[in-house]
Amino acid sequence: MPQYGILVYSPAPADPMALTPDHVESLDRYPAQAKKLGGKVLGGSYFSGQRGFAFEPSTTATAVRGDTVSSGPLVESDLVVTAFFVLSAPDLDTAVRIAQLHPATRDGGVEVRPMFVPPTE
Repeated sequence: MPQYGILVYSPAPADPMALTPDHVESLDRYPAQAKKLGGKVLGGSYFSGQRGFAFEPSTTATAVRGDTVSSGPLVESDLVVTAFFVLSAPDLDTAVRIAQLHPATRDGGVEVRPMFVPPTE
């Protein structure tokens, strides 16, 4: 089944320790909601019971382009990347429907990106 990288965006400073109980409950329900739509949240998430990837609260980042290192994110936005995970889904439309259920879409957003699959010989 195809895989999609999901980037989670939230308003800065996006402190994961400041999530409301409702938001945390929504995160806990999210993998089951994905499954009902035919998808599966894979490792690399920040959901309960799984090793996760959530970023420290931040309003800044360090960007690197070639030999240039600069303070600040690579792309300016009022939202910051707060977490990422991989989602397995039958197709992009399903992946987007699953992404729409993520609680971050209430005040931030999510980005769905197809994962690269190298050609087989």
